[in-house]
Amino acid sequence: MEPYRELNRSIKGKTAIITGAASGMGRATAHLFAREGANVVVTDLDQSKVDTVVSEINDAGINHVVGWALDVGDHDAIKDIVAKTADKFGGVDIIVNNAGFAHLVSFESEDYDVSWERSIRVMLTSHQWMVRAALPYLEKSSEGGRIVNVASTEGFGATPLNSPYVAAKHGVIGLTRAMAVELAPKGITANAICPGPIHTGITEGIQDDHKTIFAKRRVPMRRYGFPEEVANITLSCVLPAASYLNGQAIRVDGGQLSKNA
Repeated sequence: MEPYRELNRSIKGKTAIITGAASGMGRATAHLFAREGANVVVTDLDQSKVDTVVSEINDAGINHVVGWALDVGDHDAIKDIVAKTADKFGGVDIIVNNAGFAHLVSFESEDYDVSWERSIRVMLTSHQWMVRAALPYLEKSSEGGRIVNVASTEGFGATPLNSPYVAAKHGVIGLTRAMAVELAPKGITANAICPGPIHTGITEGIQDDHKTIFAKRRVPMRRYGFPEEVANITLSCVLPAASYLNGQAIRVDGGQLSKNA
């Protein structure tokens, strides 16, 4: 009988870049990773909001975190952030592609093409830009590089007036699987997290009573999820011990998609 293999369940000392980290799931992930001992790079569009998250983490007595403004729709800016991260911490071990936004738009709308281009650029193209920029460092990660791309339950279905977002999130799942297949020989894993209804900036505009009605009808847990619940699944995906978890689209939706309509 083979001996039991003790696998490392700590990200202490690992370096993680998290996009869209000024609010919601990204912010929760930054807090959690920092508390778990990782060097964390908080990125988002607004430097002042990034600074707020960094200050929150610093107030918890954690100082191995930095924050830089980043528009993930800017390829050169992504390359610059990766280079600055490597200079600051000596490498990159973990990428969490979380940045996103929601913009309801109909096929008949004059703004459709603008919404489509921005959605695909920010929520799909940027993922491969970030991974390709960080690839030389991920390959050198001592216990295997880790990639987590944040998709959505909209990557499995669709809702009206949301087609650019839906297309981007379907694409994230496909891109993640392609990364998993191609990068696995380099010791790098790639997985997608697919949140369902979560309390985030994207959903804060929905009236509370509408959220309650939706959750009771569609979610077995009968509530919206919290960003920290998603962040902890993301953490599980980036552990050194998660070395055989690869190419998965993990639904964090309270059982929403498992329930018959």
